[in-house]
Amino acid sequence: MIYNNVLLTVKAESDVPQIRELLTEQCRLSREEPGCVRFEVYQSQTDRKFFVLVEAWESAAALDQHRLAKAYLEIYKPKVLPLVDRTPHPCDLVI
Repeated sequence: MIYNNVLLTVKAESDVPQIRELLTEQCRLSREEPGCVRFEVYQSQTDRKFFVLVEAWESAAALDQHRLAKAYLEIYKPKVLPLVDRTPHPCDLVI
């Protein structure tokens, strides 16, 4: 199992609604991909510019395939990434 958490901070306050909409669609599409065990998008209650993606994939191969799918190539990479600062956190499950 591959666990990947990604912290996103929207650069401009005015882009927050657009990012929320894009991440919602990305999440919907990602959940349909083979090997996706979990894909959730959280928005901070205290800083609305801050989002967290919580992902779990069956394997490294499934995560690699995700990066070739529509959700990543048509939404995340070209539309989300230019508008955010991104910090990925591949993780190990402790408990």
